[in-house]
Amino acid sequence: MLNKGGTSLEREAPALVVFVAPQGESGTRVHLLTEDDGLVRALAYGGASRAGRALWQPGNVVKARLVQRSEGTPLRVSGEVLYGCAARILSMPLALAMMQSACVLVDATLPEGEPCPAFFGATLTLLSFIGYDPDVAERVGLPNYIEWELALLDVLGFGLDLRACAVTGQTHGLAYVSPRTGRAVSAEGAGVWKDRLLPLPAFLHDPTNAGSWADWLDGLHLSGYFLARDAFGQRHQPLPAARQRLLARVEKLVAGHNTD
Repeated sequence: MLNKGGTSLEREAPALVVFVAPQGESGTRVHLLTEDDGLVRALAYGGASRAGRALWQPGNVVKARLVQRSEGTPLRVSGEVLYGCAARILSMPLALAMMQSACVLVDATLPEGEPCPAFFGATLTLLSFIGYDPDVAERVGLPNYIEWELALLDVLGFGLDLRACAVTGQTHGLAYVSPRTGRAVSAEGAGVWKDRLLPLPAFLHDPTNAGSWADWLDGLHLSGYFLARDAFGQRHQPLPAARQRLLARVEKLVAGHNTD
């Protein structure tokens, strides 16, 4: 936790901006993903200024200075941009959709104040990849995003087991995932039950397989099924609109590729 024993605390650390909203006339509510403290919610005074709006953008990596004078007082944040992902992808609709979906999912699912260093690193890697070369992210970035969603499921305690067939134990020929257990199933093990299973695209268990747009759509459906059921369904909430927009965009792109 940021505040221990009611004492004043100041900390400086890299952070990912995942949510921003106005607070009063000149302030901004900012939600950050940090390595040591997980999800952090703070108030940025002057965040509504021109410089503040450029700094506090979802997707940006910032050097955040967190200050809390005593227990019960608002956590305040100031900072500077280390990596401006948001501004790089404004004209790239698919890259922007991936970034927005990732930020919203982090903010909506992670508990506040719980360290998640490995997942922080995975999210930083994803956003850096998307922002570094948006053209590449648009063309071949979806597998990176889908694997990130699987990492999110894992850190939430709902990870899938794609290592071996749940029926036969074999590690080859994996083609499906059980919607009940989240375990992989081979084509042989599926038998007559294959129509009740979720497709498992090869790129998720075979690093030599890059996959196609249709495979990537299957991957989005796969991770989305378990996010909807486990991360949001238990709270009687739908998948966030940003995630639904990403899926709709990919469905449209797949339909376009199929007509070429």
